[in-house]
Parts: sequence; C-alpha cells; structure tokens
Amino acid sequence: MELEIYSAFVKAGVSEADAKAAVESVSKEIDKRYALHAQQLATRGDVESVRKDMAEIKSELIKAIADSQRWTIAAIFAAVGIFAALSKVLHG
Repeated sequence: MELEIYSAFVKAGVSEADAKAAVESVSKEIDKRYALHAQQLATRGDVESVRKDMAEIKSELIKAIADSQRWTIAAIFAAVGIFAALSKVLHG
C-alpha cells in the first residue's frame, strides 16, 4: 500500500522527498489508530476461546436443567403419594 501511495504522489507531481514524508506520515497515523483500538479488537484465538467457554456453559446449563426437572418430578410423585396416603387414612 505504501508503494502505491508513494507512486500516486510522485505521478501527481509531488517531489520524491515530500511523497516519502507523506507516506511515512500516513503509516504513522495508521499505526497510532491501530494502537488505540488494539485492546478492543478480538483475535481468532479470542473468539475461539469465547466459543469454547460458551459451549461449556451451555453443557452445564443443560445438566442443571435436567437435574432440576428430575427433582421436580420426584417432588410431584412424592406429593401425590403423600396425598394418596392421607386420603386413604382420612377416608378409611
């Protein structure tokens, strides 16, 4: 990219020294902008790490829901059993 910018400046009539200085200035500004935003940019490794974490969380959540459902069903059956026993005792 730098060579293309340099060539464009020279073809436009800018001296070689000024074209070189302009290209260096553009490169420095690009580097500054990148440095400012580098902390906010995610790498492929960052994205893969998040995906792995999300898969683990999803697995743990599914397990927790299944455990909760088992306890809920067991509690319902226990309540029905207690109700049946009380009904038998009270009615006779």
